[in-house]
This record gives sequence, structure tokens and C-alpha cells, in this order.
Amino acid sequence: MSDHWPTELRISKDRHRLVVTFDDGASFDLSAELLRVLSPSAEVQGHGPGQRVTVPGKRNVQIISVQPTGNYAVRIGFDDFHDTGIYTWSYLRELGEKGDVLFQAYEQELADKGMSRDRSEKPR
Repeated sequence: MSDHWPTELRISKDRHRLVVTFDDGASFDLSAELLRVLSPSAEVQGHGPGQRVTVPGKRNVQIISVQPTGNYAVRIGFDDFHDTGIYTWSYLRELGEKGDVLFQAYEQELADKGMSRDRSEKPR
């Protein structure tokens, strides 16, 4: 369980950001891209060690829904139809506190694998 509880979850008008404010006054502006590529879902994290998937092409992903899950988390839906991640309050806090470092590691992982943050065009 989280030591801190959110007092506000607000999606930006362009749907590219989620602002999370906690009961201790801490507030974090999280990009939809960060939330999507670091989704806690099994689809992204895998089912065990070493199974995490690198998710490319999500630079412009948008948040389409935020639904409460019990009293401990939210399920975030994205415009690429991914909606299986359950974001606990503690995970949202971790993304807020460590998001810059985690995103830099993600960008390095993309580079190492020859992938891009931009959606690639499929050949016709």
C-alpha cells in the first residue's frame, strides 16, 4: 500500500499528460508516453524476469480514460487500445519521482535496439 494518496488526477486538454497530486502536496506531471511505455501490464512487463517488452512508437499516444480500480489504483486507457495496466498509487508516485531517469533508460533501450519513439510507417 502507498504511504501517500492522490488528491487529484487530471488529464491535460490535449490528453498527452496526466497530473497527479498527492496528499502531501507533491504533484507530478506525467506524459502519456511515459505511462504507456512503462505500463505495469503483463503485456509490457511480461510474466517474469527478463520478459519486459520495449514499446516503440508511442511519442504521440493519448490518454482516453482513467478509471478507478478499487481504492488503490487506476486503469489508464490509451488511444492505441492499450488499457490493461493497473497503476497503483505507489507506482504513479514512483513514476513521478523517478520518471526522468526511467525515461532516459527507455530512450537508451530504444537506441540500443534500433527503435524509435515515433510510429513507423508500414510499407504499402
